[in-house]
Amino acid sequence: MDHTAHHRTDQSAQHAGHGGTSWAMAAKATVHCLTGCAIGEILGMVIGTALMWGNVATMALAITLAFLFGYSFTLFAVLRAGLDFRSALKVALAADTVSIAVMELVDNGIIALTPGAMDAHLSDGLFWSALLGGFAVAFVVTTPVNKWMIGRGKGHAVVHAHH
Repeated sequence: MDHTAHHRTDQSAQHAGHGGTSWAMAAKATVHCLTGCAIGEILGMVIGTALMWGNVATMALAITLAFLFGYSFTLFAVLRAGLDFRSALKVALAADTVSIAVMELVDNGIIALTPGAMDAHLSDGLFWSALLGGFAVAFVVTTPVNKWMIGRGKGHAVVHAHH
């Protein structure tokens, strides 16, 4: 499907659900956000664990990298669409801040509340099950948030104006 046909499909899908946004569009925005968050968070956990940092420092690094990678995916996409860096940065911040924040709050909350997960090592199944389980729950919680925001012209809807 070419870009124009893809854009028309996205526009018609926006009108399919409550608030003018389909669940499919909200899920797509959430997957986009989750991809950047997961890369940053896993990288942060691996680095912090490998350097034998404490839990707080490791989690802070993981959250920082989750935001950095989450924003960068959107930033590079809108730069390719022709925006200058300052405008692209504004779009990325507007599009992803709430989504990433909700995702990180839920995911890290689950990790923190899973007994033993904060002290698990990279080679432990508990580490990976808590992390991946947290991502799954964060996806389920963040998708309705993205649907609500896109339906009001906020969040990932800001990116679609630049496609």
